[in-house]
Amino acid sequence: AFCCALSSIVAGTVAERCKMTAYLFYSTFLAGFVYPVVAHSFWSVNGWLSNTNTDPLFGSGAVDLAGSGPVHMTGGCVAIVMAVILGPRMGRFYDRDGTPYDEPRDIAGHSVALQFLGTFCLWFGWYGFNPGGTLFISSASFGDAASLAAVNTSIGAAAGALSAMFTHTIIDERKTGIVTYDLTSTMNGCLTGLVAITAPCATVEPWAAFVIGMIAGWVYLAGSFLLVRLKIDDAVDAIPVHFGGGLWGLLSVGLFTAPGRLQTAFGMDDHVGWFYEWGRGSGNFTLMGIQIIAALWIIGWVGAVMGPYIYLLNYFDMLRIDPLEEEVGMDISRHKGPAYEIEDVSQDKREELSEKRSSYAGMDRSLSGRFKNNKKKTEDKAANEEKAVIGTETA
Repeated sequence: AFCCALSSIVAGTVAERCKMTAYLFYSTFLAGFVYPVVAHSFWSVNGWLSNTNTDPLFGSGAVDLAGSGPVHMTGGCVAIVMAVILGPRMGRFYDRDGTPYDEPRDIAGHSVALQFLGTFCLWFGWYGFNPGGTLFISSASFGDAASLAAVNTSIGAAAGALSAMFTHTIIDERKTGIVTYDLTSTMNGCLTGLVAITAPCATVEPWAAFVIGMIAGWVYLAGSFLLVRLKIDDAVDAIPVHFGGGLWGLLSVGLFTAPGRLQTAFGMDDHVGWFYEWGRGSGNFTLMGIQIIAALWIIGWVGAVMGPYIYLLNYFDMLRIDPLEEEVGMDISRHKGPAYEIEDVSQDKREELSEKRSSYAGMDRSLSGRFKNNKKKTEDKAANEEKAVIGTETA
C-alpha cells in the first residue's frame, strides 16, 4: 500500500503529459529500489535511522510512525524531479511560441464533486495508515497509541482544511475585495494536514495535532505559490501536499513529541520534542536534529538516484508524449475517447492527429523511442538499384 501511494503521488504531478512507458519505468524503479532503501533506514531494526536499532542514532533514532518521511516526502521529492525535467503542460506558463504569459494560466479540473469524493476516500483510508501503523492492539499501550493516532488524524485533517480555506479567503479578499471560499485549497489543505500528522500521530497531544494541522494548511498554500513562481507545473499540487506536508510532519515530531506519548508508542523518552525539552530545563536538540538529518537524507538519496534516472528517460524520449497528442488530450489520443463529452477539442486537431498517425505505417520505433522511416529507406534503395540496372543495360 505504501509503494502504491508513493508512485501515485508522482503520477498526479505529471498528469496530462507523461507517457505510459515512463509511468511503468519510474514506478518499478521507485517501488523496487528507491523506496525500500528509505523505508529500511527508518523502520528496519538494522536501519541507520531506526529507533528500534540496537544502537540507535544519537541514542534515539528518527520517529515516524506511519510515513510522513519515507512515503510522502519521498514521493514528493520524486515528483519535484519529474516535474522539473518533464516541464510544464502546454499553455500553463508559456504560449505556443514559448513566450511566458504575464500571469500563469489555470487548467481547471473536470469535477469538484469527484475531487471531494476522492479527498474523503483518502481521509477514510488514513485511519488504516495511521492507527494501523502501531501494527498491534494486543496490549493496553498499543491500544492507547492506536486510538490517539485516530484522534490526532481527525484533528490534523480538519485543522489543515480550515486553515487553508480561511487563509486563502483572507488573502483573496485583500486582493479583490470579494470574499470567496476556494474548495481546492480546502481539500489540499486537508490532505496536507493528514500527511503532516502521519509521523507524529501517536506521539503528540491532541492540541499539538491541531497546531500541526493548522501550520500544514499554511505550508500547502506557501508551497503552491512557490511552485507557480518557479514555473514548476504540478497538475494536482501533490508536491506541496506531500513533500511540504511530509517535511513539516518530520520536523513537527522534533518539536511536539510528548514524553508520555513517546513512551507509550515506542517505549523510550530520553529524547523528546524540543518544546518539552525546554520544559525539562535542558533544551536538548537531539530528536529535532535527528529529524532534520532524516529529511536531508531523503532529499539527498532521492535526488542522487532519481535525478539521473529520470534524465535518462527524458534523453531517450521515453518521458513526454507528443505535443499534438497533449494538445488533443490523452483521453482521446491514448484512451480512445474523451472522459467527458463536454470536452471541447478542435476537430482540426483531431484530424491532424489521425493523419499523423496514419503516416506511422511501415515505421519501426528504435530503442530510443524515435521513429525511423524504414519504408522510405527501402523505397530509396529499390530506386537506386533500378537506376543501376538500367545504366548497366544501356552500357
